[in-house]
Amino acid sequence: MNNIFGVRIMDDYIRMCEDGVRQGWHERNGGNLTYRMRPEEVEECRPYFRKIPGEWVAMGVQADNLKGEYFISTGSGMFLANVSHEPQNSICIVEINEAGDSYRIVWGLENGGKPTSEFPTHFMNHSIRKEKTKGANRVIYHAHTPNVIALTFVLPLKAEVFTRMLWKSATECCVVFPGGVGVVPWMVPGGADIARATCKEMEKYDAAIWAFHGLFVSGPSFDIAFGLMHTIEKAAQITCIALSCTGGKPLRQTITDDNIRQIGKEFGVTLNEDVLNYGRDYIDEYADDFK
Repeated sequence: MNNIFGVRIMDDYIRMCEDGVRQGWHERNGGNLTYRMRPEEVEECRPYFRKIPGEWVAMGVQADNLKGEYFISTGSGMFLANVSHEPQNSICIVEINEAGDSYRIVWGLENGGKPTSEFPTHFMNHSIRKEKTKGANRVIYHAHTPNVIALTFVLPLKAEVFTRMLWKSATECCVVFPGGVGVVPWMVPGGADIARATCKEMEKYDAAIWAFHGLFVSGPSFDIAFGLMHTIEKAAQITCIALSCTGGKPLRQTITDDNIRQIGKEFGVTLNEDVLNYGRDYIDEYADDFK
């Protein structure tokens, strides 16, 4: 191995970028991916770090539990479609300082640039997910999933409504995301407001929908995070198709709340009872529209 691309974690990161592009989730420079590295992965990559790291850059956010951590990140304005072709110019590894409030580039973006513009949002949510999962979660992934976006024009922007509709779209959904999905109203991306709003949702959920924008998920590995994104987007696609078939009118049949509880019991997952106890679907909320 004579370069960083023989290191397994770099290859896995690049493959996930490719997988998202193949799904059609990353038009132009849309979407971003960050990964909190394990110490042994940092050491594998360290021989290829810059001899002189970049300057420290203040993020405008701070997290004690991420002091001294290293992250792999897509670059701001970079196209994920180019990651597999020229990763050295499309992605980077950044080091967090001992104050937990600044980063510096130690590898990558050789033609210049900086981590994704949404790095502060990712950073804050890495902090939340690290705390909530006792260090297990390492991946934060954002993509422009078209069917999820389409549903934000149709469904009330409530976590309970979205979760119920997605759970009822396909049998395995409540097993893959038993905690449900959060919903963030439209906000300007890359700013402090959307970072804080997403953190609030990620304290309760592994995934948060960004209205009219896309989906934001976390997970302990690339496979699990990507699988969560893929499952939610496919569930949204099924919902869109079903509602289109009826012209938006009530569905003839669906998975019931009792069915969902049976699935949870059979597969040994703890379902979010707040969602089940909400007791209302999109159809219920807009029943008068269908008369």
